[in-house]
Amino acid sequence: MMTTNIEAGNAKEGRLDRGPNPVPADAADELRAYYARKRSVSVSSLLLIVPVAAIAAARAPVLGLDLLLGVASGIAYALLVMRANERLAEGTSLGIHAWSGVLRVLAFGAVPVVAAIVGPVWGMGLYFAGFFTPLVLYALAVRREISREASCPTNKR
Repeated sequence: MMTTNIEAGNAKEGRLDRGPNPVPADAADELRAYYARKRSVSVSSLLLIVPVAAIAAARAPVLGLDLLLGVASGIAYALLVMRANERLAEGTSLGIHAWSGVLRVLAFGAVPVVAAIVGPVWGMGLYFAGFFTPLVLYALAVRREISREASCPTNKR
């Protein structure tokens, strides 16, 4: 539970059960970790999906292609969303951010439809499996970092 204490005209935030909020980590370190996480998720997604796509391609080449197309689209979509959010933090207008989001959804929403037209309809499921792989891996990486920070003795008081 957060409280606000007014002391000599200065508002200070703190917690009822503790003192003032801890000082946040160095922003440069956080930014380096963010960029490393982006690279790691992109590479991990490819390393995970390429062998699975090879197995699917042995059954039917178009299915392996659907899976590879899905992971490539998922990585591109994730990187575009992250870059759009970075630009928003830098001061891009909210309208441009929203409009680019609509264009991304339309563009990446059309890809599985084309994949379903070219190959079997259930190949669209492989596309979506590849598409959401980077998102799942990113969520797991963030969860791992949060749990690592929570277990660090310097973060406990």
